[in-house]
Amino acid sequence: MTWLRIAHGTVYDPANGVHGEVRDLWIHEGKIAAPPANPDALPVRTLDATGLIVMPGGVDIHAHIAGPKVNAARKMRPEDHRRAPPLRRSRFTRSGVGGSVPSTFATGYLYAGMGYTTVMDAAVPPLSARHAHEELADTPIIDKGVYVLMGNNHYVLRQIATANYSRLRDFAAWLLGAAKAYAIKIVNPGGVEIWKEVAGGNATHLDDPIPAFGVTPRQIVQHLAQVALDLKLPHAVHIHCNNLGLPGNWLTTLETMKALEGRRAHLTHIQFHSYGGDPDDQATFCSQALPLIEYFNDHPHLTVDVGQVMFGETTSMTGDGPLGYYLHRVTGRKWFNADTEMETGCGIVPITYREKSVVHAWQWVVGLEWFLLTQDPWRICLSTDHPNGASFLAYPQIIHLLMDAGYRQELLKRLPTRVRERCRLRELSRQYSLSEIAIITRAAPARILGLANKGHLGVGADADLTLYQPQQNLSEMFAHPRYVFKAGQLIVEDGEIRAELFGKTHYNAPAYDQAALADIRRWFEEHYTIQFANYPVDESYLVHA
Repeated sequence: MTWLRIAHGTVYDPANGVHGEVRDLWIHEGKIAAPPANPDALPVRTLDATGLIVMPGGVDIHAHIAGPKVNAARKMRPEDHRRAPPLRRSRFTRSGVGGSVPSTFATGYLYAGMGYTTVMDAAVPPLSARHAHEELADTPIIDKGVYVLMGNNHYVLRQIATANYSRLRDFAAWLLGAAKAYAIKIVNPGGVEIWKEVAGGNATHLDDPIPAFGVTPRQIVQHLAQVALDLKLPHAVHIHCNNLGLPGNWLTTLETMKALEGRRAHLTHIQFHSYGGDPDDQATFCSQALPLIEYFNDHPHLTVDVGQVMFGETTSMTGDGPLGYYLHRVTGRKWFNADTEMETGCGIVPITYREKSVVHAWQWVVGLEWFLLTQDPWRICLSTDHPNGASFLAYPQIIHLLMDAGYRQELLKRLPTRVRERCRLRELSRQYSLSEIAIITRAAPARILGLANKGHLGVGADADLTLYQPQQNLSEMFAHPRYVFKAGQLIVEDGEIRAELFGKTHYNAPAYDQAALADIRRWFEEHYTIQFANYPVDESYLVHA
């Protein structure tokens, strides 16, 4: 089989201590390989990367790209699709629609065209996992996986309520395997279930009891964080805290961090959970990122992704049902809500983030404060909570904001005076280096996920590479790579898809006590509307590249 030599590129591979060194990379059978002893005797194809910046393929730790919630949002936003440039069919691609919730094929092409090769869907109900995997199987090029929702699952709540930890652990392990999921996800622990039980209800404090079960958000977070540790999952429990988006919610976020009591955890879209002010008075809305960042900097068992807000039109799409209704009331825009039996809910609302809105301006500021004040880039990941804060297509502009303080300050000048004069951002001159960008978009998310073959260019790594042509306009540079390789195959050249392949699905299926199945089956058959045998996702639904 032919070898590929990427010659003379300027390599950024922070996981292996490489920070802008001109070197060759060798690729064989889809993997990064050691240089062959006698290359002249081998079939070798060489790509001259002189002057190009070489990084591993991008890894998105948190996005919403597949499943019934995403599909509902696609149908709900025809006006969004009409405004976006269509994706035309070509020799290597199929047609699709764009916008904030692109179609399946478009999602794969657009991510790859930006240099991303691995994407995790962040919130899939186990009852909907089959649908999600069907859509992921239609999503080309990228490797993918899903996080399965457990924080409002009735069986989970029942085991916590009866202090049956071993059965909880066994159920979580079984559920991961049944849903073919990668990690445990918690969304508004307890709050979604209260919303389903009581009209207008929610969990606003960690110790609010869930009426039907008598357990609290604190117990849910602690128990599922411990389960992830005991099952030795590669990725820690993935937490969407209570009170997302509300003024004053930083106190809930801090309390959640403390409630973990040293257990490893990932707090997602942290920007949306870092606000000061009075929950009953939007006029008091402000940033309280600093005290959270100070706590975070001092507690290395925690990791985060940011969920950066960018100005423009997008779609709020969340497993947090009460939040969806709250946004509908605030914006007055159309609203979709769904209840997944025994498991979770969701809400979908179109949203436009405006520069002149004080609240939206603060949200933009808070995300950048997290990026610029966090001391360790290995514990923070670039995300927009696609599409909630913005489309993933905003990543190049966010990178530009992080690398260029002057550009950042120019945009800051366009925000309301009240925000400009009170925010810490105006004082921050830090500029990310290319190595730090490679960390937060590649090396850190891969490491936090426990994907040993992603996010680096060491021998044995998957040969997913992105090659950029340096240019002054950083947004353009990161939006349009010169070349993108997936598993050693050239898939993007100068913005054009050159091949279509389908990346593999990552999931975990930990061992569990088979004796637990009898109780799980009995409970399931008493409460669900489908047959137990039809619930687990079969291997045939997955892509094995």
